[in-house]
Amino acid sequence: MGKDKIRRFAAVKQFDNFIEPVIKEQCILKGKWKSEFFKNDNPIVLELGCGKGEYSVGLAKHYPNKNFIGVDIKGARMFIGAEQARDEEMKNVGFLRTKIDFIEDCFVENEVDEIWLTFSDPQPKKENKRLTSPIFINRYRGIL
Repeated sequence: MGKDKIRRFAAVKQFDNFIEPVIKEQCILKGKWKSEFFKNDNPIVLELGCGKGEYSVGLAKHYPNKNFIGVDIKGARMFIGAEQARDEEMKNVGFLRTKIDFIEDCFVENEVDEIWLTFSDPQPKKENKRLTSPIFINRYRGIL
């Protein structure tokens, strides 16, 4: 692991727009994203597998009346988007570091209004790991 990756991973954990729940435990913001994180009643849009978060930030700029949450397991990658959103004082975008497997531990039923899968890994040999597999689609239904 490169030095910069370690630095970015440590730095992003200090950002107000970055949430990292303990794996396999319910996220403290479950059911409270609008009231406690965004502090507004705008719709919530998830970008699953957000990587560096460029689309989450770009969408948040384009749609200021929606709240965006970039979700990925790679915290050092999300540093780029989280830093940009922090530096530009964007209040309608945040980042959540978790496995998509645990998405239901982070949101209650009907808390999410849209889900975007922009450029997720196609997992050609592991169908059940695809973010478009029936297993994941059923998880999304639980929070939409």
